[in-house]
Amino acid sequence: MASNADKLASNLNFSKFGQATDLKKRLWFTLGALIVFRMLSFVPLPGVDPVAQAALYANNAQGGVLDIFNTFSGGSLERMSLIALGVMPYITASIVVQLAASLSPTLAAIKKEGESGRKKLNQYTRYGTVFLTAMQGYFLASGLETLAAANGIAAVVEPGLMFRIVATISLVGGTMFLMWLGEQITSRGIGNGISLIIMAGIVAQIPRLIVGLLDGVQTGSIDGFLVLAFITMFVVLVLIICFVERGQRRVLVQYPKRATQRGMMQADRSHLPLKINTAGVIPPIFASALLLMPVTVTQLAGTNVDTDTTSGAILQQVLQYLQHGQPLYLLLYGLGIAFFCFFYTAVVFNPEETAENLKKAGGFIPGIRPGKNTEAYLDYVLTRITVLGAAYLVFVCLLPDYVMGQTGQTQFFVIGGTSLLILVNVTVDTISQIQSHLLAHQYGDLLKKAKLKGGRGR
Repeated sequence: MASNADKLASNLNFSKFGQATDLKKRLWFTLGALIVFRMLSFVPLPGVDPVAQAALYANNAQGGVLDIFNTFSGGSLERMSLIALGVMPYITASIVVQLAASLSPTLAAIKKEGESGRKKLNQYTRYGTVFLTAMQGYFLASGLETLAAANGIAAVVEPGLMFRIVATISLVGGTMFLMWLGEQITSRGIGNGISLIIMAGIVAQIPRLIVGLLDGVQTGSIDGFLVLAFITMFVVLVLIICFVERGQRRVLVQYPKRATQRGMMQADRSHLPLKINTAGVIPPIFASALLLMPVTVTQLAGTNVDTDTTSGAILQQVLQYLQHGQPLYLLLYGLGIAFFCFFYTAVVFNPEETAENLKKAGGFIPGIRPGKNTEAYLDYVLTRITVLGAAYLVFVCLLPDYVMGQTGQTQFFVIGGTSLLILVNVTVDTISQIQSHLLAHQYGDLLKKAKLKGGRGR
């Protein structure tokens, strides 16, 4: 049965969109901020030759974890721009702070302080972002020098300590600016700023992929039926993601009877929504980063593996097995996604805390005693849901990699399972926020159209 909110949303009048002045300002601000992000992605680091850098990246960075960062940053890493690291250090720092808040009693106490505690944790996240960006920036500059020397490509105009220092400072400034820009989008625009920046980077890579596919079809290097099959697969995956991401297990919560204005005793009911995919896109990002780390470390070392030795031959064979589409890679990738799905769900949802909050509010689940029994029941339900969520993530992320491995079309990695998850989740969230603003703007008219009258129908 449709809820009151669903009835209101179904009566939205999009013809009055032009009258929502505040919404239009937010949309224009978001669009302008994303344009600034794209412009910065073409500004190279001081001391880097853009043409030589493109050739160096094409020769050495394909297939490693750098491909993931390059996709999320909209090609900024490939061009070695000021925002080459994108917002990945900020995301990593925020995840580390969340994990620490669930493990450390001190940080857990800060988290319970409300708005002031949230501001403190955000400040810790910013400090962690600076540290991670500085560390990654220095190693990235050092690896760039090593790769340029090993390949005989003058990507760095004047290698040395000064270049590393300047590049590190520039990368820190670029990432911190993106972090600030994302916070501004969240507060003054529409949607989550950091997620929109990542989404814009992924979308920016799609036109180049389409052009490459069309050229391949024209030259005969890519079968047209294969391209059609890939498009069909991605459409089906998008539909599956849209369906599952909105799926919830609504746990009924009942509150004690309260006296109404008419003198009647009435029991209030509510629902505790538990998402099927509570962990979001964190599990595939972590799993893929861990799996591709050996390949990336070897690439950044700028040295070729000596296959004449036993250890070198074994390492070379392992690196081949960890390429996209290989059976070992798919097995480890699936296990990693399932592990991080359960791990991160346990971090973001605490059954003990939820059961305690319900008990304090006087709420209870029908047939379940408050306290420990409620905690055990929520843990049982959440575990069953997480099994479905992990299976869904494994299927969505492994299917594109398996198809790419079987066909050899690795260029489809740009819109792989992780990218599709981000695109769909961010799009749905942004549309929901736009709908909420329109709902607030038309609230008076919608009440009349939906014929919502308090106390009736209960």
